[in-house]
Amino acid sequence: MAEFAGLLRTNGVRVSPAEVADAVVAGAMVGAEDRSAFKAALRATLVKRARDVPTFDGLFDLYFSGLGRVLDGIETSLLAELREQGILEGDELELLARTLAELAGGMSPLARAALEGDAGAIARLLAGASLQVDPGALASPGATGFHARRLVAAAGGAAAAGDLARLERALRDRGLDPARLQRVAERLAAALRRVEEAARRWAETAGRARAARPRADALVGGRTLVSRDELQRAETAVRRLAERLRTRLVRRDRSRRRGALAVRRTLRRNLGLGGVPARLVFRRRRPERPDVVVLCDVSESVRHVTRLMLLFLYALQTLFTRVRTFVFVSDLAEVTQALRAERDPARAADLAVAARAVSLAANSNYGRALRAFHRDFLGAVTRRTTVIVVGDGRNNYNAAEGWVLDDVRRKAKRLLWICPEDRASWGLGDSEMPLYAARCDRVATAATLEELEGIAEALVPRR
Repeated sequence: MAEFAGLLRTNGVRVSPAEVADAVVAGAMVGAEDRSAFKAALRATLVKRARDVPTFDGLFDLYFSGLGRVLDGIETSLLAELREQGILEGDELELLARTLAELAGGMSPLARAALEGDAGAIARLLAGASLQVDPGALASPGATGFHARRLVAAAGGAAAAGDLARLERALRDRGLDPARLQRVAERLAAALRRVEEAARRWAETAGRARAARPRADALVGGRTLVSRDELQRAETAVRRLAERLRTRLVRRDRSRRRGALAVRRTLRRNLGLGGVPARLVFRRRRPERPDVVVLCDVSESVRHVTRLMLLFLYALQTLFTRVRTFVFVSDLAEVTQALRAERDPARAADLAVAARAVSLAANSNYGRALRAFHRDFLGAVTRRTTVIVVGDGRNNYNAAEGWVLDDVRRKAKRLLWICPEDRASWGLGDSEMPLYAARCDRVATAATLEELEGIAEALVPRR
C-alpha cells in the first residue's frame, strides 16, 4: 500500500500518510477478493480531487494487476518440485534436504527465497533493489533487459548464483548420482531464471508506471497546458514568483531616513536653529540593480516541467534589466537574447528556444554543464548576483562537480535551486540532489503549477 501511494504521489495525486493508514484499514475491511470493492475502498480513501480519479484508476489496474504477473511461476520450493516430478526420492531427497539445511544459514536472501519459492520475499527484495535503480530510466523503451539485470544484481543476483553453484558442488561431493545431479542442476538454473523473469516483468511494470506519468511540455494541475486561459494562469504564477524575487533582491528606498547620516548637510540645514540638529538629513541610497543568473536543465527527465521553467525564465527577463539565462543538457549555452527578443510568452516557452542552443537528444550531464559555466561564465557572478539553478540533479552517474557550486556560492549573493522532483526521490539512482542541495542557500520543489505558485512563499517569505 505504501508503494502504491508513492506511485500515486509520483503521478501528481496528493496522498498523506494518514490517508495511507485509512486505505489499509478500508482495504482490510472489504478484503482483496472482490477487486471492484477493494478498488473502490482505496479510491475513497486515497483520492480527494475528481481530476485525480482517472490517474488513480489507470495506476490501480497497472500496479495491482502487474504485481501478480511479476510473481507468476514462483510458488513451489525446490524440494517440493523435485518430489512432485519424481526426480529425487528416499535417501537422495533426504540428502538434498540435509545439504540445504546446512548451507541455508550462509546463503543470500535471494538464493533462499528462490529455493523456497517464496514469492513474497522475492517481491520485497526486488522492491528494495528498485530503489537503487534510476526510476526515470525504467521508462526508457528497449532498456527493459538491461534494467532487469540491474535489478537482479541489486537484489543479490551474483551472491545467489554463487550459492546455487555451491549447493551443486556440495551434492556432487556427497555422492549424488551424476544423472540425478544433472536434473537438480537444471532445476537450480530454472529457479534463478524465474527470479530473472520476475525482475524483467518488474522492470516492465515499473516502466509502464513511469510512462503513465503525464509527459506534456508543461502541467497545470496535472493536465496539459493547452488553452489560452491556462497559459495565462501559468504566466501569472511565474510573474508573481519573479516579482517576489525582485522584491527580495532590490533594496527599495522607502523613506528619506534610509542610509547614513549626512553630517555636513544636517549642520547647514540647522544653522538657523543655532546648530541644534533638529532636522536630520540622510544620504539617499541608490536602488541596487539586481543581477540574476539562471541555469535551466531542459533534458528529457524534466521535460514535463520545462515549459513552466521557460515561462519562469521569460518572466525574469521581462522584470529584470540584468538577467543572464543559460540552458543545458550535456552542453551549456546562453539564451538571454533569444528570450529577450520574444514578445509572445508562448513562443518564449517553446522548447525550440533551447533546441537552437543545445542538443535536446543528449543525456544529462550536470557536472559537464557546471564545469562549462565555471570555465566560461563565472565572471558573470558577483556579490550582487542571485544564481538560480532549475533541474532535477539527475547526472547519469557522471562526475557531480559539486565544487563548482561551492565557488559560485562564495562569489554570489545567494544560490537557489528549484527541483521538479519530490524530495523522496533525491539520492535514488543517479540523483545527485542531496550533494547539490547541501551547497545551496535554499532549495524548493516544483513539478506543477500549484507547486510553482508556492515557491514564492518558500523562497521569499513574507516579513
